[in-house]
Amino acid sequence: MISKGMNIVPPSGKLGIVLPGMGAVSSTFIAGVEAVKKGFAKPIGSLTQMGTIRLGKRTENRVPPIKEFVPLASLDDLVFGGWDIFSDNIYQAGLKAGVLERSLLDQVRPALEKIRPWTAAFDKSYVRRLDGSHVKKAKNKMELAEQIQDDIRIFQKRNKLTRTVMVWCASTEIFLKSKPVHQTISKFEQGLIKNDPAIAPSMIYAYAAIKSGIAYANGAPNLSVDIPALTRLAKDRNIPIAGKDFKTGQTMMKTILAPGLKARLLGLNGWFSTNILGNRDGEVLDDPEAFKTKEESKLSVLEHILQPERHPDLYSKYTHKVRINYYPPRGDNKEGWDNIDIFGWLGYPMQIKVDFLCRDSILAAPIVLDLVLFLDLAQRCGMSGIQEWLSFYFKSPMCAPELYPEHDLFIQLMKLKNTLRYLRGEDLITHLGLEYYD
Repeated sequence: MISKGMNIVPPSGKLGIVLPGMGAVSSTFIAGVEAVKKGFAKPIGSLTQMGTIRLGKRTENRVPPIKEFVPLASLDDLVFGGWDIFSDNIYQAGLKAGVLERSLLDQVRPALEKIRPWTAAFDKSYVRRLDGSHVKKAKNKMELAEQIQDDIRIFQKRNKLTRTVMVWCASTEIFLKSKPVHQTISKFEQGLIKNDPAIAPSMIYAYAAIKSGIAYANGAPNLSVDIPALTRLAKDRNIPIAGKDFKTGQTMMKTILAPGLKARLLGLNGWFSTNILGNRDGEVLDDPEAFKTKEESKLSVLEHILQPERHPDLYSKYTHKVRINYYPPRGDNKEGWDNIDIFGWLGYPMQIKVDFLCRDSILAAPIVLDLVLFLDLAQRCGMSGIQEWLSFYFKSPMCAPELYPEHDLFIQLMKLKNTLRYLRGEDLITHLGLEYYD
């Protein structure tokens, strides 16, 4: 059945991107966009820039690029800003991160040097392994939120922006559970005024974004926008939100491999995952409380994909371990090693070994770009609240409270593309295909 499609406001004017945290991921993302704009690099890994979408029957051979099928903002219309606890401009931040070669950074140096971070809303008690002096001062957390909103307003006015999106690219915070202060917006705002310790900086940014009328995505596993007070506020104010935790290295591999095991009904005895990395993220995760936040995000993937309650003979007794080790010599080049003990016909055991030598920020940068462009599209379509169709990009996808999150990468991609088809009034693709053989 073909939908009528949605009324999509054209992406006219400049689109602002504001990033809490302007370290390795943000500098890699911004430098990459500038390199693509100059024509000496390709946006590898970006669905919005390089992906296609099938329309109609296979015999029709209609497979346009996604960026031509839906009206996305042009890379030439993107304007960057953000906050950090260090005052380095993006060129300096890129050099320190060590992700991209200096020769590449030098080719876009003038554009990068123009981008200097604003003082950050930061509290060392939530990210205990970091410390910086480029931070805001305020009497309470509500005042911090107001300062962030002021930063956004000044940025929008100075650059004559028509729309803005915020993506959290800062560090993982300590593990927090939902508390009474998170349940309603009135309690949350009182908590901001009273400096409630259950309100972390990422929540302050998310609140400021929604109050400023801009979309928000959470790229870390923090309890950020996914609390009842802020999801309700986003819905009431018609703001799209998404999260959480960018799906990059090891977890990306799990969401590829685990659906395959389940599809073939191969059993699982155990899955041991360990990582070594030496960037700022690794330093932060060396704190057990920050690691616990990340661990919760990583551990949930297998349970939701394999559904042991429905397949007790295959998945009810497996052991799942996740470890992250800070190893400075590795820098941003993370190594994720997996040992997977499976069993097949008649219970005979087998093993799978995966050694993924990945680059965390290289995998994260195109995710940031796609989220910005898709959230801007969602806002121009009048979509609000949790955007579950963007689960493709996250380790712990947000969803309605009564639902379980969908972790299967291939189902996520089908959901994303079907959402785009729906927006444009095209047939949703079921892959049934019986009509070809009638």
